[in-house]
Amino acid sequence: MSTTATVVTIVAAVLVGFSAVSVFLRTKWVVEPLADYGVPQGWWNWLGAAKAAGAAGLLVGLFVPVIGLIAAVCTVLYFTGAVITVIRARSYAHVPFPMIYAAPVVAALALGYPA
Repeated sequence: MSTTATVVTIVAAVLVGFSAVSVFLRTKWVVEPLADYGVPQGWWNWLGAAKAAGAAGLLVGLFVPVIGLIAAVCTVLYFTGAVITVIRARSYAHVPFPMIYAAPVVAALALGYPA
């Protein structure tokens, strides 16, 4: 794996992990939109856990490539679902936010992570 792919993967894991922690801590700028989108509060911990697992999987993937590949694909699917949720809620101005977290994961995959 190239140094660039490694750095991008670590950045992706940090961003996804930050997103997970934001949900767990019920950060106002995260949970208010979730409520506005109609996401049930009972799902929030599960969504945070999915993000945390994705972040951990990306880091583990630096040593066990198949885990990293699975984590990267699942993380991209997660944030694709987030974009769909935002669009369904007609909060079009918020569409870029989940894409910001997905972008480095997609970039890591494009750079050949894990290889």
